[in-house]
Amino acid sequence: MATHIVTSMKPKSNTNNNTGCNGYSSDSSSGNNSNSPSPPPSPPQPRLASTLSQCRRRLRSKSNSFVRRDNLVSGLNFRRNLRYLLVLPLLYVSGLFMCVGLLGYASVPGSVYRSDENFRRLWDYIRFDNSSALQLSSVWKCKRSLKVQKPCPNSTARNQFSIYRSSIMESPGSSGYLIIEANGGLNQQRSAICNAVAVAGLLNAILVIPQFELNSIWRDPSLFGDIYDEDHFIDNLKGYVNVVRELPEASMERYDHNISNIPNLRVQAWAPVNYYLGVVHPILRDQGVIRIAPFANRLSMNVPPHIQLLRCIANYKALKFSLPISTLADKLVDRMIERSSRTGGKYVSVHLRFEQDMVAFSCCVYDGGEAEKMEMNSFREKGWKGKFKRKDRVIVPAINRVEGKCPLTPLEVGLMLRGMGFDNNTSIYLASGKIYHAEKHLAPLLKMFPLLYTKESLATPDELAPFEGYSSRLAALDYTVSLFSEVFVTTQGGNFPHFLIGHRRFLFGGHAKTIKPDKRKLVVLLQDMGISWKAFKDEMKVMLIESDRKGMMVPRVKKFNRKTSIYTYPLPECACLLHSNNSTLKLSDSAYLLDSYHEPAS
Repeated sequence: MATHIVTSMKPKSNTNNNTGCNGYSSDSSSGNNSNSPSPPPSPPQPRLASTLSQCRRRLRSKSNSFVRRDNLVSGLNFRRNLRYLLVLPLLYVSGLFMCVGLLGYASVPGSVYRSDENFRRLWDYIRFDNSSALQLSSVWKCKRSLKVQKPCPNSTARNQFSIYRSSIMESPGSSGYLIIEANGGLNQQRSAICNAVAVAGLLNAILVIPQFELNSIWRDPSLFGDIYDEDHFIDNLKGYVNVVRELPEASMERYDHNISNIPNLRVQAWAPVNYYLGVVHPILRDQGVIRIAPFANRLSMNVPPHIQLLRCIANYKALKFSLPISTLADKLVDRMIERSSRTGGKYVSVHLRFEQDMVAFSCCVYDGGEAEKMEMNSFREKGWKGKFKRKDRVIVPAINRVEGKCPLTPLEVGLMLRGMGFDNNTSIYLASGKIYHAEKHLAPLLKMFPLLYTKESLATPDELAPFEGYSSRLAALDYTVSLFSEVFVTTQGGNFPHFLIGHRRFLFGGHAKTIKPDKRKLVVLLQDMGISWKAFKDEMKVMLIESDRKGMMVPRVKKFNRKTSIYTYPLPECACLLHSNNSTLKLSDSAYLLDSYHEPAS
């Protein structure tokens, strides 16, 4: 780990300057050396009769010498490799002592939180910066012309799936009922639902409306119908996968009307297609119903094209937020557009993960001193019951920060955006839960961006009242408002940004329109108490250009060799849905939402 810290601080050499907006680079190959030594002279002709036995002895001795030489070389190689095996651990341990032991945490650039000090030092330069502001309408420079896609199969979909199933199934007809339990937060559940649709299509099973696990962290008792439109989900999967709301009465009687009595089938993570066909399908055919819980990440990304299409249909066509959620979400989008009149109705959304549980789980240290340390230790013990006190768990906050694992504070997000050129006329929507010590941490962000909004500030108390206590429904509001922003900023990993980035790629012609900061680089800059505002701005503009370039990247996908998530990179497989007449491209019933978003400001 320490070795990784040292190497990560070295500047990367740019071996190829031909990278462009497409995100690909070409490697130049060096020419081969064609010079070869001249052949050796021919050996003298031996006397056949007198020297035949001598030649045999020579050949035998040469072969033995070759064997001894090979053994000698093998022995030397083994000793050399053994030496490396002994030396490398010593180097690692010594590096660890150098980085976090003898020299202390402060010796590693970026390991200490000093963003607040740097902000106070640079504030006068920031507020009196008279350079031209970045226009939201021209943030994204890179363009990609997508290949013309054939429309998705509609009327012939059932026939195509029948042909596919007949090639792998022994008998026609449904194999049985599939019940899954989606765990986690809003978007982890969304992943489970899309995967369940794909598995149901793969096994020719009837999918029962997914159940949601009551998570100990999220504590949201919402059912599927509370978050998604059940009728829309069932109707849009017709012809692909049959979906029912519940098991038939005969099956329920068999299990005493209690789904938990159905034996739970444990499926390995990222299970391949062969596992489902060879292991799961025979059980389904035998029992008539199977239950898989939990179901997060239980299907490989490498699946046949028809099954991959099911993921696309489920995510972008069948899953639509329920009427209460979509109604309020539409209002919040409209209000953000109204409050962004200075920037032509365009706004920036920031997914800020600086809630108390996230700060505690990251084990990062900020500027709260001993009081913060005691508070975080108490919260960790309460939430995770000794998980962070195990002997095998080594927690080094400095290393977490250097490796970019610490959540960005509101102040750090503000400094980054102002450095990129967004001025104080920019409207910002903050997609977040309850911010840790909100009054303290949001104050500098408000100084830099006074037009700062949240769902709580945009909606009335009466409008938000039905959503209180339901974290997934509140997250759905944030998801929708962030989806239609001109710029989306992600500050920490997780399912929320992964799904949202993919959805934005699907909507905006393949461009994610997302700023994904290089946090390893950012923490070093924010700790540098000698950096000038101009130098910081130059670095942030490079970071924005890099986000623009990467936002257009489309993975090279072969039939069964997808290494990236289709939920983050939906193209090219999901592109055909853009040409489908009945494709649901947005999350609400409001037909004007996308149209008004693309209309030029008057």
